[in-house]
Amino acid sequence: MTPSPRSGNSSGQDRNQPRGGRPKASGSGAPRSGSSFGGSGSGAPKAPGSRSGFPKAGFKPGTKAGKPGAKSGGPKAGANKGAKAFAGERFGRSLGPVKNRPTEQLRKRVPTGDEVDLHVAEGVRLQKLMAAAGVASRRVCEDLILEGRVEVDGQICNQLGLRVDPETVEITVDGMRLQLNDNQVYMVFNKPKGVVSTMEDPDGRPCISDFLKKRQSNERLFHVGRLDAATEGLLLLTNDGELANRLSHPKYEVPKTYLVQVRGPMAHGIGAQLKDGVELEDGWARLDSFRLVDSTPGHVLAEVVLHSGKNRIVRRMFDAVGYPVERLVRVKFGPIALSDQRQGSIRVLGRQEVGHLLASVGL
Repeated sequence: MTPSPRSGNSSGQDRNQPRGGRPKASGSGAPRSGSSFGGSGSGAPKAPGSRSGFPKAGFKPGTKAGKPGAKSGGPKAGANKGAKAFAGERFGRSLGPVKNRPTEQLRKRVPTGDEVDLHVAEGVRLQKLMAAAGVASRRVCEDLILEGRVEVDGQICNQLGLRVDPETVEITVDGMRLQLNDNQVYMVFNKPKGVVSTMEDPDGRPCISDFLKKRQSNERLFHVGRLDAATEGLLLLTNDGELANRLSHPKYEVPKTYLVQVRGPMAHGIGAQLKDGVELEDGWARLDSFRLVDSTPGHVLAEVVLHSGKNRIVRRMFDAVGYPVERLVRVKFGPIALSDQRQGSIRVLGRQEVGHLLASVGL
């Protein structure tokens, strides 16, 4: 008797009878019930949702995730519990109807009534404009709007979706005006000793324009205030004429901070005398504050603050009390500080710095 071959030959078997009992189904295989999303062979539908936590358009909040309508022919919700649990854990949120989210509901609010006159059909979305102005991220700007901390042309705006024209609108956040005009320039120049505070000097001395040549800029800039040739430190440069006038006007009393080096030691009571006021040839002058910063053999370094913009006022005041100035550096003008900016360099102010500068003079 010839033994039947074990494999590769079906001559000893009925071709119509498969081996192993049950016939196999045609195709690539039956779908497994234990797939990663718990769905059928085509995969369970992805959990609907958007970045803000709201479902996408077309999703009904009253229905459960993973259960499209009867017309879609998709799997039932009971067959998709695994997908729902997985997606909820992965995205960190519930896929059911949104509940107890008043802030999110406010984000969907549409302007009505008196708010319509603020709404401009064309323009830039308010939160996008605020983010571009350096206030914060767009999401944080949305929260500021909803909290009522943003004003548009003097009117509180607590709605999202408002579009504005950045060239005509005035926006303030917590009372601080945003600078939206990209054509206006605001810079800080750390003036070295020996440079005169002019754009052009007929005597050929070093001046401000010598340091602006590398910028290849055609705008006409004003320097705010003056520093004598021997004084170093902060000078503001801008093409905003209104701001330059207000910063220089005594009405707004913008404080300036200086570091003053004189011969030491300094007698007790000099600081109090300068704060009480000293008489000069053009009237009385006084410091807003006086503070000793450092003392070395033969030298004293003091920080003084005053709002007067008279010519050489700090030097004349220290001369009046018997301590001629050896070195003088302006380190702060209003809210703008020189910090660690190197001498002879020019830097552009950030948008928040510009906002604080405008607010200091009521703009």
